[in-house]
Order: sequence, then structure tokens, then C-alpha cells
Amino acid sequence: MSKEGKVKTDESLEVIRKRILTDISEGIMLIGFNGYILYANTTASKILGISEEEMAGQSFASLFFDKPENDEFCQAVIDSIYDRNRQHDTILTYKNGEDTLTLRVMTSFYIDGEERKGIIAVFSDVSEMMELRDAVKSMKKIQALNDKLELRNKLLSETFGRFLSDEIVKKLLDTPDGLKLGGEKRTLTMMMSDIRGFTALSERMDAADLIAMLNHYLEEMTEAIQDHGGTIIEFIGDGILAIYGAPDYYDDHAARAVAAAIDMQSRMTAINKWNEKRGYPPLEMGIGINTGEVIVGNIGSEKRTKYGVAGPAVNLCGRIESYTIGGQILIPPSTKDAIDAELEITKEMTVYPKGAKGELLLSQITGIGKPYDVHFSQEIRKPLPLTKPAPVCFYRLEGKHKLEGMLFGGITAVTDDRAMFATDTKMEILDNIQIDAGGDLYCKVLEEQPEGYLLQFTAIPAGYSDWIEQFK
Repeated sequence: MSKEGKVKTDESLEVIRKRILTDISEGIMLIGFNGYILYANTTASKILGISEEEMAGQSFASLFFDKPENDEFCQAVIDSIYDRNRQHDTILTYKNGEDTLTLRVMTSFYIDGEERKGIIAVFSDVSEMMELRDAVKSMKKIQALNDKLELRNKLLSETFGRFLSDEIVKKLLDTPDGLKLGGEKRTLTMMMSDIRGFTALSERMDAADLIAMLNHYLEEMTEAIQDHGGTIIEFIGDGILAIYGAPDYYDDHAARAVAAAIDMQSRMTAINKWNEKRGYPPLEMGIGINTGEVIVGNIGSEKRTKYGVAGPAVNLCGRIESYTIGGQILIPPSTKDAIDAELEITKEMTVYPKGAKGELLLSQITGIGKPYDVHFSQEIRKPLPLTKPAPVCFYRLEGKHKLEGMLFGGITAVTDDRAMFATDTKMEILDNIQIDAGGDLYCKVLEEQPEGYLLQFTAIPAGYSDWIEQFK
């Protein structure tokens, strides 16, 4: 190739290079190590807001150092000049008049032959991309928050849903203050239930079988309580505390509580058939109900909170439940007077509960009329006489504590869960006693008859059946 042809070719390549640098969408700036700008393309001029003529041959410092709003840009270029051992790539903001841009600035070396003469800065306006990225990030954050909120609501729903109806769960979640600490005074109806003799059962049953039996029982009871609009406050071992009339209030809370209690007792037959198939013992449950003013709401601390009730009316409900025997539902006048529906009352008794002023008349309920219309019946068999009385020693109890020393008496007639008992010791109706009869036989005094006291067994020891056989 001739020298003239080579010159033309070099000139053509230079034109092409300039055209590429001019038309490229990124800003290009060449800066010598002496700090002077050797070249800037059209895009660089538009992005930086300085004409190409102003930049060419000018000191970088004189153009940019007096603009503190663009210190980030200046620092990125200075860093690349003083740190010549590596390439730089950074995202920064740049103020161009009224506009604030987001630039990506990449710096490399400007090489002439094999000698480094300066740096080449390539920068592009990525404002829209960053806005899009921020929007995507925001959407991801929103989605993450939504996921967390959905998980929280699901957790709350599943947790509360074990104890509350779907309607109540929804109200708690939808109400801004629904889960805050605090309460209010309200007249409600409380219900307490308890399995008779459960402690004795737990001592002689395999743990896995005991839990299986208890879980099946509690599942049935929970369904009965919720079917009538009740709120389960807590399970206390085999015991249940439930309320009617909160969080959602309804005028017939007392009637609903009684209807639920009857439903619960009605289910015991099916529960015991289920138990029998698996070799589990039969269960008996007593239920006490009371209506009165309580404090209801979220009780506890910021670390641990529960929806609950407190007040003397709750304590009295517990006292009433303690008077029950298996298969009984007892209610006081406060509950009875709050119910418009017809009640089936099979028995009434006067008690003197601790913490109450004077006597309290309790009614045993076996049914409630329309619109609830639920009923249950119990087969009550008369105790059959033994061939000879079974002499025993016994103790009267207050709670689980013996009131006095050993007393003496004799069992004269029995059924599976009741006995006639003769003793010279004066006893009161609903007294609790512990008899030594093949183990600790726990009983409650139901009534006094000419031939003695009628007892209801509340916990039967494993050795009782073999023990009583010798007297039949």
C-alpha cells in the first residue's frame, strides 16, 4: 500500500472513531493525568450540562470543583486519577440544572501505544433504570410486607381459630384496636367444665393414650361451644373456661351457654363409645354456669397477652362447677333469670359457696326449649344392696385437703358409679369425701335418705372393682 493510501485509511478510521464516540449513547470523557480534559463527546455534554467547546482543553478542576452539589462526580474522577492500578465503577447522583440525574460512572485507562496517558470516563444516565429498579424494589418490599401480613393473619386466624368462631377472628383482625391490651366491663355468661376423676385417670393411663383420649374429648367440646357462639378462653388440663357475649355481644348469651352445655353433655355418650372401642375408660363431666359483670379484653403484658375475663363472677362460676357431679349442669338465679326460653329443671339445691354473700340456689338443667330446643337424659340406676356391708374408713375433703382425722362408715348398696353409705358422721349435701376402697375412691354426697347417704363416685381407683366383689 502507498503512503498516500495509508494516510487516507488512517483518516477514515479516525472519522469512524469520532462518529462512534459522537453517536454513542454513553458520555465519553478523556482526562490526562495532568487533570486537563482531552476530549468529551456530545452525550457527555448533554449529561453534564456543559458544551463540548467549554470542556475541550480545560482543567477538570476549573469546571467542576466550584459545584459542591456534584462532589460525588468529582470524587469518582479524582479517585481514578490517583488510583491508577484498577478500574472504577460507581453509581452516583449528578445535578444538571434543575434535574438530578443518577449516573453510572466507569473509569479505565487512556493508553497511547503502551503508555498510560490518562483516564477515560464512560458515564450513562441510568435515572429511569434506577427509578424502575427502585419501583421493583418497592414492589418487592410491598409484596414481602403483604406476605408477612398474610402470614401474620393466617397465624392469628389459625391460632384464634382453634378457640373462636370465624366471625370473631375476623372482627379481631379487622378492628385496628382489636388486639391491644385493655378491657371493658360487660355482663357475660361464663361456663366452666371439668372431667370427674381425671387426676386418678392420668395416674394409671399411658401418656400417649391419655393425650389421644383428651384431645378427642376437647375437640368435641370445642365444636359444641363454638356452635352456640361461645369463646374458649383457655383449656386448663381437662377443664375448659368459655364465655358467651364477647367479643361479639348478643342478648341471649345466657341461653346460648346453657344450650351449649346441654349439647356438650349430649356428646358424652358418643365420646364414651369412642373410648370403649380403644380400651379407654368412660368419662363424666360436670358443668357450672354463671352470669354476671366481668372485665373482658386483652389481659397480660406486651410480651404475652391473652383474651380473657376477670372478676368475682368468674370465681363464682368456678365454685358452681365444683358442686357438680358427672353429667350435671348447674346454674344460679343470675343465669336462670336471664333466659326467656323454657328450662327443664330436674333438681334444685342450696349451697354456701366461699366468696358469696349467703346462700345460693342452684338449678340442675337437662333441657332448654325453643328456639334452642336441646335436651339430654341420663340413665340413673338405683344402687343394689350388697350381701354384707363393706366397712370402710373415709375422710371429708376441702378441695384436695383432708378436713379432719379418719372417720368410719360402710357401703351398703352400689351401682357402677353410685353407692349408699351408712355412717354416724353428720355430712352435708355436696360434701366431698375420700373412701379407702381398693384405693382412693372419691365421692360427692348427693342426698340424705332414710337408709343413709347417696354418694356419686367422682374418681374410681383401679382396685375398686376387685375390692367390692367380696361384698356382693
